[in-house]
Amino acid sequence: MIDKSQDKIPLQDIRMQSFSKEESWSVEDKETSPKSAVPQKRYEDMNDVEKAIFNTKDSKLNKDLSIRHLLTLAVGGAIGTGLFVNSGSSLSTGGPASLVIAWTIISTCLFTIVNALGELSATFPVVGGFNVYVTRFVEPSLGFAVNFNYLAQWAILLPLELCAASITIRYWNKNINPDAWVSIFYVAIALANMLDVKSFGETEFVLSMVKILAIIGFTILGIVLICGGGPNNHFIGGKYWHDPGAFVGETSSQQFKGLSAVFITAAFSYSGLELVGVSAAESRNPRVTLPKAAKRTFWLITFSYLIILTLVGCLVPSNDPLLLNGTSSVDAAASPLVIAIQNGGIKGVPSLMNAIILIAVLSVANSAVYACSRCIVSMAEIGNLPRTLAHVDKKGRPLYAIAVTLFIGLLSFVAASDKRDDVFTWLSALSGLSTLFCWLAINIAHLRFRHAMKLQNRSLEELPYVSMTGEWGSWYGCAVIGLVLIASFWTSMFPAGSHGADAKSFFESYLSLPIFIVCYVGHKIWKRNFTLVNKLSEIDVDSGRVDIDIETLKKEKEAEDLLMKSKPFYIKFWNFWC
Repeated sequence: MIDKSQDKIPLQDIRMQSFSKEESWSVEDKETSPKSAVPQKRYEDMNDVEKAIFNTKDSKLNKDLSIRHLLTLAVGGAIGTGLFVNSGSSLSTGGPASLVIAWTIISTCLFTIVNALGELSATFPVVGGFNVYVTRFVEPSLGFAVNFNYLAQWAILLPLELCAASITIRYWNKNINPDAWVSIFYVAIALANMLDVKSFGETEFVLSMVKILAIIGFTILGIVLICGGGPNNHFIGGKYWHDPGAFVGETSSQQFKGLSAVFITAAFSYSGLELVGVSAAESRNPRVTLPKAAKRTFWLITFSYLIILTLVGCLVPSNDPLLLNGTSSVDAAASPLVIAIQNGGIKGVPSLMNAIILIAVLSVANSAVYACSRCIVSMAEIGNLPRTLAHVDKKGRPLYAIAVTLFIGLLSFVAASDKRDDVFTWLSALSGLSTLFCWLAINIAHLRFRHAMKLQNRSLEELPYVSMTGEWGSWYGCAVIGLVLIASFWTSMFPAGSHGADAKSFFESYLSLPIFIVCYVGHKIWKRNFTLVNKLSEIDVDSGRVDIDIETLKKEKEAEDLLMKSKPFYIKFWNFWC
């Protein structure tokens, strides 16, 4: 929406404008509404980008999610078996130093992404968040390819996690058919997602708190064990960094390949952190809520991983055979946390850890339904899926999108089949790189938005939140993601420990790339739009903003800054970083 206070460029140079279908405005409306400052455009005359902007700028979803809800929703999607179980295989592949190096580098990249996402979502709190930004600021075909792959990731994750939950239950009872447990969990997840969004947020808050408390508990216990406070009274310190060593491998090339493999695992472990952007249209006071939720989510998830993995690297040697003894990706026996506690002489932990893993798995499944359904709504609003799927009922629930997601979830009933691992391996391969594509697209969309603002002589003071890392941060994020894609290609083609190329390993990791290309090219042909990028001069930097009066926004920000100057240092520090 073009604000009257912005007179830096003449109106005739603004090609992208706020849109209205065939609404008629009264004289009073025309005098007072910012929309009337520019000629209106009929819906039928809009192009795909203009229709996407018009359809997504107003959402019927309830705006009931607070910072707490947004934070725990992202935690629900990002912290699961990757931390509690699968980090053990990374330790055996790369060694303790590789864990710290890889997760630290990826976390710096993620900091740029959450800042870029915070800036865009606070300015444009539209349904689907970054799903719309790519179409709007880059170009529609790239947006379709990114969105489709991201949607597929969460759609497949639901049956995968339900199947994993049924396997987790087998730790206590192996006689009951796994499909019976799948049925119970499927109904519970379905009911949770039929609640209004605030109640759903409270459900996810409870599930995520269990994981957070488990992380806090292990941190305290791990420090005690490292210092020799366990039943064995053995001081451990950093001895496992010397024997068997900080890295795995006899030669530098072997150690580097191990580090590269861990680097990739670290990137995928953070998948789900971007859910804050998906929830943009359902948040209270987006100008304040979204940036704070994005930054706090980053710090919580990053510190959870870095602290736990540092402790695990000190407590468990990388050559411990128990790390490779797991029968599945949710087997508590292979959890490095369980192994660390057992090595410390404490008994009875596996059963408790298995219960935590079960809750973590169900939490991820719950988040998967939420993320997938909102992506479906977003793509339907944009016009890439049937418009019917964008339906939202009176309680703010996208019922049709949830129904489609739950229908895909019926794949979880292959849990009783002995081919389930093969089925989910290849289903996961269909969208294996989707998280990286998504993060790369967020940074590119942020760069395009900034460049459009600069070309149209718009000031950053108009924005409710400005990224702490700016354009250089987004360039850095793109570079790191590019390195991850290269490393993934190398380690997929030539896995660590192998003596040659492995076609099966390559396609399990890189199958999503050709699918991404097919989606991109197919959309180009379907829409007959062969433009590579939207013109910067035509990018709409106004429609969909929650803060229409820019002068009022500036005054509010000045008042907030003045108030913050009177606060103690620790409050200023917290407000700046979190």
